[in-house]
Amino acid sequence: MNSLRVRIGVLGLALLAGLAAPTTTATAGTAPAGTAAAPTAEEQRLDRAVPQEILQRSGFDTVTPEFARALGRAHSFAQARQIVVREGSALWRRAVDRAQGRGPARGDLSRDDDRPLYWARLGMTRHIRTYEPGFALSDRQRATLLDELERTSRGQTELRYPRGKGVKRILVTGFDPFTLDRDVRISNPSGATALALDGTVIETAAGPARVEAAVFPVRWQDFADKTVERTLRPYLPAVDLFTTVSQGRVGRFDVERTNGAWRGGFPDNDNASVTGTVPVTDPASQPQWTTTTLPYAAVVAADTGRFPVYDNTSVTEIPAGGTAAVVRPDGPTPGSAARAGGGGDYLSNEIAYRATLLRDRLGLHDALPGGHVHTPVLQFGAGNTDPASGAVTDPEFVRNRLDIIGQVRAILTVAANAALKG
Repeated sequence: MNSLRVRIGVLGLALLAGLAAPTTTATAGTAPAGTAAAPTAEEQRLDRAVPQEILQRSGFDTVTPEFARALGRAHSFAQARQIVVREGSALWRRAVDRAQGRGPARGDLSRDDDRPLYWARLGMTRHIRTYEPGFALSDRQRATLLDELERTSRGQTELRYPRGKGVKRILVTGFDPFTLDRDVRISNPSGATALALDGTVIETAAGPARVEAAVFPVRWQDFADKTVERTLRPYLPAVDLFTTVSQGRVGRFDVERTNGAWRGGFPDNDNASVTGTVPVTDPASQPQWTTTTLPYAAVVAADTGRFPVYDNTSVTEIPAGGTAAVVRPDGPTPGSAARAGGGGDYLSNEIAYRATLLRDRLGLHDALPGGHVHTPVLQFGAGNTDPASGAVTDPEFVRNRLDIIGQVRAILTVAANAALKG
């Protein structure tokens, strides 16, 4: 997820009809009714043939119809909110259970696939966005329902660690698929890793370590609205190690040494483009750069899997007193302005910047190992590279994703062994 992008053609496929919402009127004594909105650019992709096939082949095609029926039984905003929270949490648990082999697969799509969760969530958010209930629903209340669904269905409210000192705590984040207008079949191995590792235990030299995971959207506005800080702030003081994870370069892992306070403007999943300084609370004290505290030397030196792992020290900066951007292979120079971290200038760099800045502002820089890991680009098999006619999955695609998931787990184990004490 950075400025190095895979060039893939745009996929054009037949559209399918969405669910129709019932027309109702507001009742007296309730909040003023808002206006149902049109689906977002991200939600509109749901009508293409590939997302529908992914939902059908995973059994997740029933999620939105069942959600719509449940929400249709709500008689108040409070009831609707309870339903959204319940169903959002259930979707996350269902996706985690499927990824970890619990319960029936409900389809022939491999269990490690992160895409059913992504497309099912979009079906649910689209339904809320166009929902017209039999009670008054203000725009603010509708936004609350959307926020509750986003947080619960991404595992952001499901981060639960055991009490006591016997088990170490590791926090991992992943991302949704992105660049879907280039190839709507895309999966994101970081999101698949989050599903595969959530709630699992890694055995380390310091003892067992429980991993909890959450997934984030690929949307600039959500990050400006502080979704990262809102999710991570309650947990960073209590965890022993964290890493944000995203998809990066072809054929390699990277431990990103430095993160930059700059947005490069590449379009997000809503086709929005934003360029400028990363917006944070208290910008007057905002640094241009933050750094990893992961034990990168140990990770790079270890045999963690078939993909090479690099300590990436490169950044792009405007030097102090200069006007032109310069690539610095060995990191930023004093007083420079960020134009790209090691992880680029997209949302993978931004989540790394935000998480490590939060670590530092909480006074944890010297106490908490944390940073960003880029996975290899998840590639389809050699004969399945045409997005217009290719299959939604193939054996090499599945093997690549499983190998990436396994290697992230191995990287976490090495990092925990190097950084944590018993």
